[in-house]
Amino acid sequence: MFLRAGALSLALLLASRLLGVVRESAQAAAFGSGGLADVAVLVLTLPDWLASVVASGALAYVLLPAWGGQPPQQVAALQRRVATWALVLGIVLALLLALARDAVLAALGAGIPSHLRGIAAGGLVWSAVAIPAALLAALWATRLQHERDFVGMYGANLVVNGLLVATILVAGAHAGAPVTVLGIGLVIAMAGRLRWLGRRLPAVPSGAAARIDWPTLPVWAWAWLSAGLPLALPFVARSVASQAGEGALAVFSYAWKLVELPLILAIQLVASLAFPAITRALGEGGTDGAPVRRAFALAWTLACAAAAGLLLAGPALARLLFGWGRMTPEALEQVARWGMAGAWGLLPQALTAVALTVLATRRRMAPAVVGYGLALLAVLGASAAGWNDGLRLMHLLNACQALVAAVCLLAIGPECRRWLPWETLVWGGAGLTLAAGVAALLGHGLPSPGWAAQLAAGAVGAALVLLLAAWRSGDVREALRR
Repeated sequence: MFLRAGALSLALLLASRLLGVVRESAQAAAFGSGGLADVAVLVLTLPDWLASVVASGALAYVLLPAWGGQPPQQVAALQRRVATWALVLGIVLALLLALARDAVLAALGAGIPSHLRGIAAGGLVWSAVAIPAALLAALWATRLQHERDFVGMYGANLVVNGLLVATILVAGAHAGAPVTVLGIGLVIAMAGRLRWLGRRLPAVPSGAAARIDWPTLPVWAWAWLSAGLPLALPFVARSVASQAGEGALAVFSYAWKLVELPLILAIQLVASLAFPAITRALGEGGTDGAPVRRAFALAWTLACAAAAGLLLAGPALARLLFGWGRMTPEALEQVARWGMAGAWGLLPQALTAVALTVLATRRRMAPAVVGYGLALLAVLGASAAGWNDGLRLMHLLNACQALVAAVCLLAIGPECRRWLPWETLVWGGAGLTLAAGVAALLGHGLPSPGWAAQLAAGAVGAALVLLLAAWRSGDVREALRR
């Protein structure tokens, strides 16, 4: 069920995410952790973040079911209509960002020093120019997902990240106007991605389409909230961290990347691959919880293993990924500490990822929206209270993710007690606790090993957690066999 799915698509997903890490590494090497790094992070990430929050997840939630079983003419007609609205929305958002760039900069990058604020505001204009292309790319990627063209989907990420890595390297060597170079390169990268996606789209079929069934406004609204709020949570936390001063935005972004990589490549991937089996088991009023239990078991085990590896090898991973060029030792230490703190949030996110597939199958996403809404209010409350230390914000995000997980599990209902793999939860948690104890000893008292030894310790710790869970849990063994 999990490990036999699309080896090529998994390889391309892995390659695209790793190239995204290379992009962050190049950014750290080129700009370090100062004010210019804050500007670079904000300018380069804002268009795709806006597209993700406004469109990407919502398009998948709404269009994939709407396209299912429809003839090609109908699919193409609905795509064209959504493309028109996406471009209109993109132009509106671009104009608003360009006109309100100073206010946006104050909200999202409060720690950027005053002598860079004019440059940063100019960089946001380039971000605004890229927004329509980002929204259109989100739509075209959703169409390729419908066509099961995973080479086209993940290849687009390789194209945009490859062009952005080249842009960052050129901008880092261009002392005169690095932000202008970043802006031009951003627009070129967005255009290159659109060209790639456009070439992968199927040919427009001949013949007139029947009447287009346009999804209703409530369907779009719930899809937008369900997909957008989870993405908003770490972004808002990053913006709050920026209030602490110059460089805090960039450091928080790098630290979150340490947490995000295993979250996307392992935990969320398990939930995605389990979705068809869970849909078959629970659709039309079904109650077969075996696929759900196996998905919970594997996601939890991978989360515990990833957290153990990060706790044992956090400083070495920070040095390996971001310890190049202009990054200072103090900034690297912050990246490691904040990333290690965020590792604990992988556990509730593992439960949430699987619980969301169950709720989506039953069309009961409202509790998840409420949970994420409460979590977002908590982060905004921290901002209002001046709670902008990155380490505290990571702990707050962990608590928020635990709240969301609890809400989603409760929303499943009484069956959740039977579907949760209690044995796996205990043994995976025990392995992680042991790894955390070793990491605490290494941090307080025992001589700290070199970075190569730390990487080895992290790999061994993660492997031992996996082996322990697989040894003691039949659900994990069953999931790995399928």
